[in-house]
Amino acid sequence: MVEHRTTDRFLTPDGLKNLKEELEHLKTARRAEVAEMIREAREGGDISESAAYEDAKQQQAFVEGQISELERLLKDAIVIENRHNGTVNLGSRVTIEMAGGRRADYVIVGSHEASPREGRISNESPVGKALLHRAIGDTVPVETPSGKVNYRIINVD
Repeated sequence: MVEHRTTDRFLTPDGLKNLKEELEHLKTARRAEVAEMIREAREGGDISESAAYEDAKQQQAFVEGQISELERLLKDAIVIENRHNGTVNLGSRVTIEMAGGRRADYVIVGSHEASPREGRISNESPVGKALLHRAIGDTVPVETPSGKVNYRIINVD
């Protein structure tokens, strides 16, 4: 059994909506696609040595595993709402200023929704942890692989 961290449960309203849509797609369209693959492989003759049948069965197991995982996630989800109190919380959009005046925007999310390329960082990441519960104007030190870096919080939405 896979052990899940408590923080896996935190989702933004958008993250919850996206997971529900993904689950619906898996249960309807993807299940139907895989069932059709299995049907076609069976029609092809002897399934005991059929690579197409084995592949389809593996895909079926993968899809069912994804469905189970998403159902577990949704069952245990804690939807985070930003309280807009001027401090960084889960769900906050934060603008920080780095050395040299360069700015970056991040949304602090639970680990399941994290996507650094999209500016969505986990509350468990070094930057996410450092920013949590801090306020506009705070200078926040963050340990990085190349040493300590200071970020200044410019805005919190």
